[in-house]
Amino acid sequence: MLGRKGEKMNVKGVTVWFTGLPCSGKTTIAKEVKNYLESKDIDVELLDGDTIRDYIRNKDFSKEGRNKHLRYIAVMAKLLSERNVVVLCSFVSPYRENRDFARSICKNFVEVYVKTPVELCIERDVKGMYNKALNGEIKNFTGVDDPYEEPENPELIVETDKETIEESVEKVLDKLREIGYI
Repeated sequence: MLGRKGEKMNVKGVTVWFTGLPCSGKTTIAKEVKNYLESKDIDVELLDGDTIRDYIRNKDFSKEGRNKHLRYIAVMAKLLSERNVVVLCSFVSPYRENRDFARSICKNFVEVYVKTPVELCIERDVKGMYNKALNGEIKNFTGVDDPYEEPENPELIVETDKETIEESVEKVLDKLREIGYI
């Protein structure tokens, strides 16, 4: 991570945990944050729910299955951030206990609540998952028949029904600068 004239930039490892309903915009925002950080030669990793589940083939969406899955993610984020990597985690993570666990083990942790009305999430759903859940074809779908526990004290809230992607990304970057992580 080189700064001006080859000097090492002072970047602290941090876990940025994007949480919100499916199709709220978590991954879209996280990818743009990642692109910006990479353009500044900052070590960054994006851990995304769909991608990770494809690799580990975890299709258990029960509460217990999600808890176990998110614990693995939190440990992975902890290990990366301890090596001064900015770790962007994009997961629905519907239960506070999962996010609280991640916060408890990750020394530097920023929770970003991607707050989006469920109606807009349904409109954005290109895979048709909400419709399948509403028709009873999918069980335990967050926002339909499984609850989403809103964060009580996130470091940042972005509202994708009121902000552009660029505005949300800038809010995340501003928060990371304000706290001193980038």
